[in-house]
Amino acid sequence: MAKPAVIVVGADKGGVGKTTVSRTVLDYFSANNIPARAFDTEAPRGTLKRFHPGITEIVDMTTTADQMKIFDTLNTAGANVTVIDVRAGLLSPTLASLRDIGFLDAARSGQITFAVFHILGPSIASLNEIAETANFMEGARYFLVKNFINTSSFFEWDQATYNSYFKRIKNATEITIPKLDEMAYEQVEVSSVPFLKFVANKGTRDESANYSFVLRGYVRHWLSNVWGEYDRIKLTDIVGATDKVTARATEGE
Repeated sequence: MAKPAVIVVGADKGGVGKTTVSRTVLDYFSANNIPARAFDTEAPRGTLKRFHPGITEIVDMTTTADQMKIFDTLNTAGANVTVIDVRAGLLSPTLASLRDIGFLDAARSGQITFAVFHILGPSIASLNEIAETANFMEGARYFLVKNFINTSSFFEWDQATYNSYFKRIKNATEITIPKLDEMAYEQVEVSSVPFLKFVANKGTRDESANYSFVLRGYVRHWLSNVWGEYDRIKLTDIVGATDKVTARATEGE
């Protein structure tokens, strides 16, 4: 059995679209036939669970009992990958907890595959988080995600400032999430289905739906670009998966 893989998706700053990124990651694993489970830390109300109810559990990462639900079951869950969607403001405290329970040591020793998707917004305040999280990244694959979902430009970043922050951490890899058409994004939100199901014109129970052809096209194109980034960083290889489907739902299947 492959060693367990854990992906933490989060930011200390709110409003940067972290849950949307988590949804694209789960769809990517689904399309590539990689069993995954997810934990939504927006307790007691969960946003991620609304879109992926069958594989998502809501937890409170600040409690020991819920930490046990995640990390005591890594080898028995029946899923190759565990995705943890960390609510706003909890990324640094969550990483500190992973240090305290010995998880980061296990990642450094190669017992667990660990990756962090650090979602960055357009402000300098978002960039300031890098210095805080850098202390926890030894033994982890660290991805700095420039997320354009909620904004059209990273207007507060000049290139010199951008470079100075990104140089603070070794071996960080940049991912760019492009902006999705606002109306298409809103329709997926209203439909409460994964992006894959929206593209496939399926409802919450896999029944046929009647979503706009145009909006489905925008989501398909956008999701293909996002997955192109995940292909570029070899995300399936990182989590130890080797079998990939040859045709994916973004191609209409």
